[in-house]
Order: sequence, then structure tokens, then C-alpha cells
Amino acid sequence: MEGNGTPHPIPRTVEEVFSDFKGRRAGLIKALTTDVEKFYQQCDPEKENLCLYGFPNETWEVNLPVEEVPPELPEPALGINFARDGMQEKDWLSLVAVHSDSWLLAVAFYFGARFGFGKNERKRLFQMINDLPTIFEVVTGNVKQSKEQSANQNSKSKSSTKMSEPQSKGVKMSPTTKQEEDSGEEEEEDEQGATCGACGDSYAHDEFWICCDICERWFHGKCVKITPAKAEHIKQYKCPSCSSKRARV
Repeated sequence: MEGNGTPHPIPRTVEEVFSDFKGRRAGLIKALTTDVEKFYQQCDPEKENLCLYGFPNETWEVNLPVEEVPPELPEPALGINFARDGMQEKDWLSLVAVHSDSWLLAVAFYFGARFGFGKNERKRLFQMINDLPTIFEVVTGNVKQSKEQSANQNSKSKSSTKMSEPQSKGVKMSPTTKQEEDSGEEEEEDEQGATCGACGDSYAHDEFWICCDICERWFHGKCVKITPAKAEHIKQYKCPSCSSKRARV
């Protein structure tokens, strides 16, 4: 299924596959940023399983999955519309962005397999793709810097970014806080394998995290709108999900 029934040439070289990838990516980014109101309206939870498709001509479409089995191309995540009203809009868009990134890679490497790309061609394709920010990074505004920029920034800010010790004893925060540094490595090890309960991204040392004292899931501070300053005054942190459950009871 390709954009309103319009056929697109099948990419056969690394450069053509990358061009196809960039076009689809641009379409998906439009859906999740500049066209977000239109995208939101089209993802009605009352409808059947819907998918977000990006096309090589930088357009996008919300539609039912193809009926053809197996499909001509890998299919995007099904049922993105069902989660629309069950979470904050920002978190929902982040989730769709993550699935869209996965789909783009699947399509690109499907073409690579179909046309017999060798090890060096696959590596070159991935390096070209990897030089672009992910859709998730674009949508969340968390575009990662190059390694050199990041290293320079870290070396400059190491001495100035340590936070003061939190006043609240019940709130678990990321190891960048002095409290965590003093309390040893046990909790830090727990965080290393953690993923954010809101956006699903992995733990990173340079980000502020907070742990829900009810469900014990970790969250990026920015995903739950908690700053380090706010966290200092929270005796027991409850994530949005646990707070809403308590309200319903």
C-alpha cells in the first residue's frame, strides 16, 4: 500500500533505499508535528485497528492495515488509535514515534534483504540512517548531540551540575543527585536497566529521573513534568497513572 494508490519506484541501491527512508521519515514527522491536529483527529479510538503510514513522497496517511498476507512491505504498528485517549497526548505521540522509528528500519532493511545487500552495504545503509535523529528524538525535542559535542559539554558541566541533596526522603531520584551518590551503587544499578514508564526510552546518566513510590516505575522528569527543584519538596511521589487510579477509587 503506497500513498493513495500511487505506485513508487522500488529502491534497489543503498542510496535509493536511504532516499526512500528519508521520504517516509519526513512524512511521519509531519504527521506527529506540523500536522498533529489532523493526525490526532484521524486516530479515533472508536474505529478499527489503524496504522500510520509514511510514504517516499514525504506524505502520510492513517488507514487500516493491508489485507494482503503476507504484506508487500512490513506493516506499521496496529491499533495506535486505541491508546489515544488513554494517556497524555505528548506520551501518546512519543509512543507512536517509537513505533514509527521501528517500522522505518524494518522497511529499509526489508529492501536490503530483498535486493541482496552485502555486509558492507547494510553497514553503510545503517550508518546513513543513524546520522539522522530518530523520529522520537524530533517529536520529544530530545535530539542527541554528536559524541564530540556531548563529551565537551559533559567535561565543562561536570563540576557545575551536581544537584543539592533533596529534602524529601521518600522520593527516589536519578544518580546525578548527591543523595544517590552518597547512598552507594545499589539503586543506580536498578536504574541502569530501567525504561521510562511514560515514553519507553532507556535510562541515561545525563537525564533527571524520578521513581513512583507506588508502582516503583521510573520516569523522565520531563515526561511527568517534575523538575529537580519540585522533587525536593515531594515526600511521596505518585506517577500520573497511580494518581488517576486513586482518584477513581
